[in-house]
Amino acid sequence: MSSTTPIAVTIQEACRLIGLGRSRMYEEIAAGHIEACKSGTRTLIPVASLQAYVAELPRYREPAASA
Repeated sequence: MSSTTPIAVTIQEACRLIGLGRSRMYEEIAAGHIEACKSGTRTLIPVASLQAYVAELPRYREPAASA
């Protein structure tokens, strides 16, 4: 890992990285799908948790063309 690669990001940055809104991010945290850590009043999201979350999402498939 590069020294400039963060191991955790803020809620705002996590939302930007994976394209979720703030409310949805908190819903996913509450559901246990995304890990969150507290440092004082700050909520941090481990980047590895975001990567795992995205990896587990269902894959989009084009519907089969009807004959």
